[in-house]
Amino acid sequence: MATVQCFEDLNVWKMSRDFSKEIFRITCNEKFSKDYRFKDQIRASSGSIMDNIAEGFERGGNKEFSQFLAIAKGSCGECRSQLHRSFDCQYIESEEYENLCQKSIEISKAIAAFMEYLKQSEIKGIKYKKV
Repeated sequence: MATVQCFEDLNVWKMSRDFSKEIFRITCNEKFSKDYRFKDQIRASSGSIMDNIAEGFERGGNKEFSQFLAIAKGSCGECRSQLHRSFDCQYIESEEYENLCQKSIEISKAIAAFMEYLKQSEIKGIKYKKV
């Protein structure tokens, strides 16, 4: 894996950013927009995925990064559960529901693979890099 200079270069962060934008878009529909608490909840969980990846990266150490990736993965599961609820409440159509659930599974798998990579890496993080 090439050295990444900033979290914006991470594919998993890009995937989660796109996912968060799609969640925001679906929560703007009329049915969803009136359920304020739920709308805020699903937006927060989707945003938490990308935010925790960014925060973990910025910590500069693989152990801390892995902890934040685990939180991001948990937020991904939370958001997927909320997608099920969205579909059950008829806030989103079947096609959108299936598409977004699949994207959340792909993100979750990418986060898990990244965590495994960090675990196997001999590099401990940028803050441990010898100058």
